[in-house]
Amino acid sequence: MIPFNKPHMTGRELHYIAASHAKGHLAGDGEFTRKCHAWFEAKLGTKKALLTHSCTAALEMAAILCDFSPGDEVIMPSYTFVSTANAFVLRGGVPVFVDIREDTLNIDENLIEGAITDKTRAIVAVHYAGIACEMDKIMEIAQRHGLVVIEDAAQALFSTYREKYLGTIGHIGCLSFHETKNIISGEGGALLVNDERFVERAEIIREKGTNRSQFFRGQVDKYTWVDIGSSYLPSELIGAFLYAQLEEGEEIIERRRQICSSYRKQLSILEEEGCCNLPKKEGEGIKGNGHMFYLILPDLDSRSRLIAYLKERGILSVFHYVPLHNSPAGKKYARICGKMDFTVNLSERLLRLPLYHDLKDEEVLMIAETVREFFRKKA
Repeated sequence: MIPFNKPHMTGRELHYIAASHAKGHLAGDGEFTRKCHAWFEAKLGTKKALLTHSCTAALEMAAILCDFSPGDEVIMPSYTFVSTANAFVLRGGVPVFVDIREDTLNIDENLIEGAITDKTRAIVAVHYAGIACEMDKIMEIAQRHGLVVIEDAAQALFSTYREKYLGTIGHIGCLSFHETKNIISGEGGALLVNDERFVERAEIIREKGTNRSQFFRGQVDKYTWVDIGSSYLPSELIGAFLYAQLEEGEEIIERRRQICSSYRKQLSILEEEGCCNLPKKEGEGIKGNGHMFYLILPDLDSRSRLIAYLKERGILSVFHYVPLHNSPAGKKYARICGKMDFTVNLSERLLRLPLYHDLKDEEVLMIAETVREFFRKKA
């Protein structure tokens, strides 16, 4: 069986975990966590990077930083993971869903302004499959209306938009290191603070609402409870594992890009013949990170049959999000603005192929051949 995902090990992860234990520090914010923070700040150019125990935690911190109160609204796509919306609902916020673009499956930037009301506080730009939203337009809208832009860059580490890393363009960025992502720590995430006004409070929120970080830097003689917050920092074991991954980050991303390129080369004939659609090629100024390769099938039945066909031949493929606006909680806590035609239609037709660092070239070719075989038999 070729799995959909297989977590990659660079070889140093267990050594760094053992080193953390030897130093006698396994709780949060040890040496390797600090190294990760420094790496993100130097590599990405963010003002402040803070590891969290998940991207969900980073999104929850973002909602607190935005001072969300009951009834406040946040504009986002419905085609995203539940954490994107739930982080704001936990603060009493109301997600307002707008449709996605047919080409990138990202939020349609041309629909955002029509969803803004006097209750709107923020926009969440979800970079689906590591391909950038139209950030210039989104940032311009946010500036005119006095809104905070949060980048849900869970899938987008190392992707760029006009030579800027995703997660560093909005006021706040959120990353994921879940085992299904490119750079992993099993579970894990990071908050990227790009706006100076949020830096100090982000540290406090992450440390249960205390000024503990200031205490350890010698800025205060004792620490105490000063704001709301929670325990959002991860174990040092997570930082140790992650740092080993970051050291090999460029190589990991390049390998995934190669796999995506091979899939495209092998399957482009199917798009030419009208059997299915492939991900849109990266536009000018946009570079992805090889996070995902998907097919858009003609209909739900075709997708279901192709998933079954691949599984019978030892290949595990999956579909992706069920739109949040159609979920029980989405109907209860959120609302939609406008039609959701592309969101509904594309979500029923998308199929993700196996993609992980250790996927062999011959396996990629075999998977592509099996997909082509399915359409030949169907014809």
